[in-house]
Amino acid sequence: MNASGRLNHEDILRIRLDVLRREHRDLDAAIHALQERGTAEQLILRRLKKQKLGLKDRIAQIEDELTPDIIA
Repeated sequence: MNASGRLNHEDILRIRLDVLRREHRDLDAAIHALQERGTAEQLILRRLKKQKLGLKDRIAQIEDELTPDIIA
């Protein structure tokens, strides 16, 4: 946060990254719970897994944006 109390772009990305990681963990737990029950419909599992992969991609994009490129 800068002196004026406003969030800069990097702060916003870090907050978004935290939210996405939490959603990813929640989906992982939901998928695991459905699989353990043994009554999960395959279509629901596929949709949840696809959603989880989308979150993983968005997490990777934000991490790439936050990590500076180091040229050796």
